[in-house]
Amino acid sequence: MDKDSELISLYVSGDDTALKELIDKYTPQIYNFVRRFVGNNEADDITQEIFVKVWKSLEKFNQNKSSFKTWIFTIARNTVIDFLRRKNSIPFSSLDNEENNFSETIKDEAILPDEILQKLQDVDLLNSLLEKLPEQFQTVLILHYQEEMTFDEISQVLERPLNTIKSHHLRAILQIRKMIAPKSN
Repeated sequence: MDKDSELISLYVSGDDTALKELIDKYTPQIYNFVRRFVGNNEADDITQEIFVKVWKSLEKFNQNKSSFKTWIFTIARNTVIDFLRRKNSIPFSSLDNEENNFSETIKDEAILPDEILQKLQDVDLLNSLLEKLPEQFQTVLILHYQEEMTFDEISQVLERPLNTIKSHHLRAILQIRKMIAPKSN
């Protein structure tokens, strides 16, 4: 049993400090994820809303169906989408679209040479590049690199096929590569 599962069991058994420990553990990750999509002004309220949903639903959480991390990021994603839809700041399909069958066939490959990886160490440059990508690509990159989720976990959070997630990752990396690769004359 992992630490999250132990804490959930303790909370369900009546130990409220276990919930506080889970919240403390995941607040920075969830806040940073939310902030990427809604900005600093709204991130606090949305993060709080996410943890209220977690608190209300934790006793119903099925540990056999998914990991807690996958479950909480799914709640975070859905809460962000709901917020953005209420604000009408993104089209309904932006975070929620289905890819065509062609994307299902793209393989996940490491395609970034060392010099490009070095450029991506610059946080400001990386943030500006991410902002230029479509929302679904941003989400995959943030979950994979910042939150260290596997493609399978991201697939569960975003409720998309694994190959679609790999396709989004590849397309995002290719777009970033085009943006920062030296231009030839």
